[in-house]
Amino acid sequence: MADQLVDVDLYALDSSLPVYGWRQASRAYLATRRQLRAMGLRPGGQEPVARLECRGGTKWAWLYRIDLALPKRTPTLAQEAALDRAMAARQTCPQCMRRYFHCLPLKRYGMCLECYDGTPAPVNSYTSAAAA
Repeated sequence: MADQLVDVDLYALDSSLPVYGWRQASRAYLATRRQLRAMGLRPGGQEPVARLECRGGTKWAWLYRIDLALPKRTPTLAQEAALDRAMAARQTCPQCMRRYFHCLPLKRYGMCLECYDGTPAPVNSYTSAAAA
């Protein structure tokens, strides 16, 4: 087993890992990070085993073995609460106190567009301050 180990620089594009073209990699054994996430899995510390190239090599992604992937970790309630507070800071207008369902341009305008220039916001795009 030790004679099969290979020292590979993952960031060198001319590495000795196999390179697959678009739709050439076996979907039964290999998957990208996004494909693993869609399956409820994560790489789990394993190194990539191949590279997937598309658009003539200008776009590429690492491929991981599905059988070595681990289940995704579920966040604790404290982690979910911290993420909700962070998103609330990005989604709440400091002037009208509405919480929108999208992030506001607070760095640019400092408030929602309705408060900034009167652009009406659809009623289904935010929750009122009393409901928050």
